[in-house]
Amino acid sequence: MWNPFQKAKSKISSTAVNMMQKVAMKKLQNMSPQEQQKLMQEAFKPENRDKLLSAMEQMKKSGQITEEQYRMAKQKMGF
Repeated sequence: MWNPFQKAKSKISSTAVNMMQKVAMKKLQNMSPQEQQKLMQEAFKPENRDKLLSAMEQMKKSGQITEEQYRMAKQKMGF
């Protein structure tokens, strides 16, 4: 039932994020291999690598990913 006094939900919902991820993946798939390579080089710059590693560490500590998933992700990214 609708409650007029209920607090507003957050502006970004999980479905919106999932939709944005789908759009990003579709855009990546439609890129030429040269554009994809350029994008990946940009994503794996040293300062971005540090951010990725710290985010993965945080996910591991919070239990979102397991130790095995953490090691596999690092291996796939070449860390």
